[in-house]
Amino acid sequence: MTQQTRLVEVRQKVLKQNDVTARALRTRFHNAGVFVVSLVSSPGSGKTTFLERTLTLLAKQYRVAALVGDLATDNDAQRLARSGAPVRQIVTGTVCHLEAEMVLKALEGWKLEELDFLFIENVGNLVCPATYDLGEDMRLVLFSVTEGEDKPLKYPPIFNTADVAVITKMDLAAATEFDNAAARKSIESVRPGMEIIEVSARTGAGMSEWMELLAARRGSGRRVAPVANLA
Repeated sequence: MTQQTRLVEVRQKVLKQNDVTARALRTRFHNAGVFVVSLVSSPGSGKTTFLERTLTLLAKQYRVAALVGDLATDNDAQRLARSGAPVRQIVTGTVCHLEAEMVLKALEGWKLEELDFLFIENVGNLVCPATYDLGEDMRLVLFSVTEGEDKPLKYPPIFNTADVAVITKMDLAAATEFDNAAARKSIESVRPGMEIIEVSARTGAGMSEWMELLAARRGSGRRVAPVANLA
């Protein structure tokens, strides 16, 4: 019992410190005028492909950059660099999520005032990232048509802390017999009224809608409070 209490205390302390750093990051981002978007998903959802397409499209009109979290290798950073945007990899080792302090260190030497958008791709995981605020203005949660329609029901915390749900790989929907109505019902049951976008980064379907949403969110305002920590 004592050990369990100690673990809870340590966890609360870690989350509290993370929130302090995240608030400082959020203030820094706002002062620099950069809009920050984080992306969370399970492995294999097409997150990196979606982000590469996003960076490529935005670079035609905006100044963009990205941070990429992964347990090992810089493979995703190399892929994203093909967009022409500045990209940095955050190798987390055994840590299954990004933390605000990791983001802070990764930004060293970057002039944020020279950016319009900064994207933060989290480690592939739908559990741990839900409790860690990164100072972002908008959090996306992605899941693909190949993962099943009940993903939101299995991982409600991440959907409750995200702002937009993105259903990816829509070009495979017919082949996987994806039930769009059921997926939307699952999202709605967990997070009523949540904005949903359906995309295919491979074909480009839905990307125009995504670009319009980004432009609108950047112009309409920012998160004024950090993501709620969920035990």
